Order: sequence, then structure tokens, then C-alpha cells
Amino acid sequence: MSIIEVTKANFESEVLKSEVPVLVDFNAGWCGPCRAMKPMLDELAASDPGYKIASVDIDEEDELAEEYEVSSIPCLVVFKGGAEAKRSVGLIPKDAIVELVEG
Repeated sequence: MSIIEVTKANFESEVLKSEVPVLVDFNAGWCGPCRAMKPMLDELAASDPGYKIASVDIDEEDELAEEYEVSSIPCLVVFKGGAEAKRSVGLIPKDAIVELVEG
């Protein structure tokens, strides 16, 4: 599975109504730490981990960033059953990403 690009139009169907947990990466193309974390997220998505990984570009989707109170990036938010379950801000290693969503 690959990372799903999420917008305001498909956020509800892809994230809030998902049958499986969703790890949402709030990021921006100009953000160095976001670019550093992307290969780790791509690798996790390719491994078919049992959860979805979604990406939200905060420059394109500022309403979503505001709605979920994303003030610093990268910001990883885990959604389970349509609600926020966990959050992490800043660059973290791959094992910490896995622990965030699976732990």
C-alpha cells in the first residue's frame, strides 16, 4: 500500500470513517524534517502494516491543519475509530513511528 494523499474532500472517508487505524502525516514540501521522515513513512506504507498512512500538505490544506490544531510540523496524528488517539510533533525515528501507531 502507498501513502494516501488526503484533502478536505476525502479526509472523512479516508481517515475518520476508516475501518483500520490511520497515521496522518501533516507536512509541507519546504520542511526539512518532513522530507527526512517521508522515506520512513514510504517504507512503512509499502510493508502493508495493517493501518493506513495518509499525508496532508498543510500549505494546500490549511483548513485541516487549523481544524486539528497543527502548529508545528512534521506532526503525526493517529486516528482510531474516527477520533484522534495519539500525536507526535517533530522528526522521530522509524521505530518511534511504529510505536506511536501500534503501541
